[in-house]
Amino acid sequence: MTPELEDLFAFLRFPSISTDSRNAGDVRACAEWIVSKLTAMGLQTTLHQTERHPIVVAKNAHQPGKKTVLIYGHYDVQPVDPLNLWSTPPFEPEIREGKIWARGSTDNKGQMLAHILGVEKTLKEKGDLPVNLIFLFEGEEEIGSPSLAPFLEANRELLKCDIIAISDTGMVAPGQPTLSYGLRGIAACEVILRGPARDLHSGIYGGAIRNPATEIARLVSTFHDPEGRVQVEGFYDDVKPLEDWEREMWAKLPGTSDDDFIRYSGASKTHGEAGYTSAERTWARPTAEINGIGGGYQGEGSKTVLPAEAFAKFTFRLVPNQDPADIMEKVKAHLDKHCPPGVSLLYVGGHDGKPFYTDPNSSFGQAAQEALRKSFGKDPVLIREGGSIPIVQAFRDILGVDTLLLGLALADSQIHSPNENFPVENFEAGIRLNQALLEELGK
Repeated sequence: MTPELEDLFAFLRFPSISTDSRNAGDVRACAEWIVSKLTAMGLQTTLHQTERHPIVVAKNAHQPGKKTVLIYGHYDVQPVDPLNLWSTPPFEPEIREGKIWARGSTDNKGQMLAHILGVEKTLKEKGDLPVNLIFLFEGEEEIGSPSLAPFLEANRELLKCDIIAISDTGMVAPGQPTLSYGLRGIAACEVILRGPARDLHSGIYGGAIRNPATEIARLVSTFHDPEGRVQVEGFYDDVKPLEDWEREMWAKLPGTSDDDFIRYSGASKTHGEAGYTSAERTWARPTAEINGIGGGYQGEGSKTVLPAEAFAKFTFRLVPNQDPADIMEKVKAHLDKHCPPGVSLLYVGGHDGKPFYTDPNSSFGQAAQEALRKSFGKDPVLIREGGSIPIVQAFRDILGVDTLLLGLALADSQIHSPNENFPVENFEAGIRLNQALLEELGK
C-alpha cells in the first residue's frame, strides 16, 4: 500500500450517502476529513455549512498574473442497495485484480482525491503551483446539488476563476485518454395514478373499475415507439444535430461498438432510436427513461387486490439546445393527453439540470488535451457524455466560465451499482494528470 492508496482507503471508508438523512453525520465527517487533508497541505481551507451538507473551499496563495483554475469534485456517494449483490462490504475498500473496490471509488472519491494528491505532490516537489488554485468540493451532487448554485451566487468573488476542471466522467477504453466536451442535461419527475379510494377485491371489482396498475403500464408505453423514439409532441424540436466530424470520430473509437455496449451492460442486444449508433444515442440524443414502476401488492405469493394507486418514476436525458423546463411542460401535456378517465393523475416534479456543450479546441481545451497526452502517452479522443453533471452549466451561467471534463472512469467501473471499482493505474494516472494539467493551464 502506497501512502496515496492509504489516503484513498481512508476517504472511501466514510459512508457519505447524501440522500439518506441517517448518514448526515457521516457526510459531515467526510467533509471534515477533506478539510484536515487540505489544511495539512498548506492550503487555506474553509468548511461552509449549507442547509444540507457542507461545501469545502480551499485555496493556495494567489499571485497576480497567474491563471486561476477551479477544480470541482463531490465527496457524497450513491446508496449501496442492493447490499446482497456486493462481493465485499461497500465501505471496506480492498484491491483485487488491479482495481479498488468500494462505493465511491470511481464516483467521485478516487477521481477527486487524485487531483488533491497531484497538488500535494507538486507542492512537495516545487514548493508552489503554476496557477492560482481553488478547490471546490460538495456533498450533494448525487441529489442534484441543491445547495451549490445558491453558494455560487453568494460567493462569485471567492470563486472567480479563468477555467474549471472536473474529473467525474469517463474514458472510452482502458489507457485511452478522453476529453469530454458535452454532457446531457436531465429532468426528473414522478407520476402517481389514483383510482378507487382503497385497495379493492379483484374478484368483486375487477372488470368494473379501472386498475391504476394497468393504467400506469399503458401510460408508460405511450412514451416510445417500438424503436425507442420518444413520442412526446415537440420533444425533438430544439435538439442540436450531430456534426459530421463527430460521427466520423466516434465511429473509430475503441470501446463504443454495439458489442462493447452488450459486453459492459450484460444485455443480450442493443436497442434505441433508429439511424444512430449506440454511442451517438447515449452521447448526443435525448431519451425518456422509466426508472421505477409499481403499485399494489409486492410481497411473496399473491394477494388478489385491485390497487388504489400506482406510480412511475421518469428521467429525461437532454442534449444541447433542449431546456428542462420546456421539456417538462411537454411531458405534462403528454401525460394529461393519455391519462384515461376513471383515474386521477398527480405529477410530482424532480431535480433538473441543463445540458452542456463547449469547444474542445479552445486554448484551454488544447491545454487539457496536451495534459492528457503527457499523462497517458497517446493522443486523447473527444467525446460527449451520456450522463449529467447539472452544476456544469450553472458554473457557466453564474461564474461565466467553461469547464474541462477529464474523466478517469471506465465502462465497467459499475458506478451507482454494486461492486463499484476504480483501476489503481487510473488513480495513479489521475495524480499525474493533475500535475500536467496545472502546468499546461499555467502557460
